[in-house]
Amino acid sequence: MTTVEEQLAIAVIGAGGKMGMRVSNNLQHSRHHVYYSEVSPAGRQRTEDAGRSITPTSEAVTDADVVILAVPDIALGKVSAEVVPEMKPGAVLLTLDPAAAYANLLFKRDTVAYAVAHPCHPSVFLHRRTEAEMNDTFGGIAAPQDVVAALESDDAQQLRITEEVIRLMYAPVQDVHWVTVKQLAYLEPTLVEVVACMVGDLLKEALQETVDKVGVPEPAAKAMLMGHIQVALAIGLRGEHQFSDACHIAMEYGREKVVRDDWKSIFDDAELDSVLKRMLHLDHIDR
Repeated sequence: MTTVEEQLAIAVIGAGGKMGMRVSNNLQHSRHHVYYSEVSPAGRQRTEDAGRSITPTSEAVTDADVVILAVPDIALGKVSAEVVPEMKPGAVLLTLDPAAAYANLLFKRDTVAYAVAHPCHPSVFLHRRTEAEMNDTFGGIAAPQDVVAALESDDAQQLRITEEVIRLMYAPVQDVHWVTVKQLAYLEPTLVEVVACMVGDLLKEALQETVDKVGVPEPAAKAMLMGHIQVALAIGLRGEHQFSDACHIAMEYGREKVVRDDWKSIFDDAELDSVLKRMLHLDHIDR
């Protein structure tokens, strides 16, 4: 097995897609040898326009120490069935989202290690020092971010290799937090998509109602909302200052009007499977 101190061979499958381009932009400047595979004409063009050459998938994965599947979740089962049989023993298959892994859609092979790594994106509380960091809300360009990852292997060398690649492809990275695949699935989608992203979209709708229905000028509504979002997060998540008594009453009213009484059921295993089935267009999940 190649060691992390040596030059690694890394294959990016789906290199011309949204995430494929992001991770390839960072890996391109590493000391490792990177193969870029893409089948769609538009994706191939984007890859070549970025100064990267296309390698056929079968050739890219054969000698790779780490194979990154940067393809949509619903395609991971099919793509992994094509890729995994061609991988060398001891190699790591790295996916970017836990949904397919936890739903048991990935093609299984005993001699291949399976890893998932998802970026946390730069924290809303990150102390940003430069304009480039201010503009990098997604991460992977200038603003530091954490990554949460899972590796279904006890091999220390595979762990080191996987973390090396994770830190490179999502750079700049502060910490890599290691959890189980199931725990990662509860982080995404449950915590950050079912809850946080939904709330973000709800805030957008509330802003629009305030402007369109009530008639508040948009600049005034935006200014009020953006500032209060930061205060609400600072108080709710960091314990800074306190909500006023009147605010607590309004918050309780909001819960009665907006939040279901049984909302915490989303943290039940059956509900996790339900949302994954919907996301992955599945009728059932084999456990």
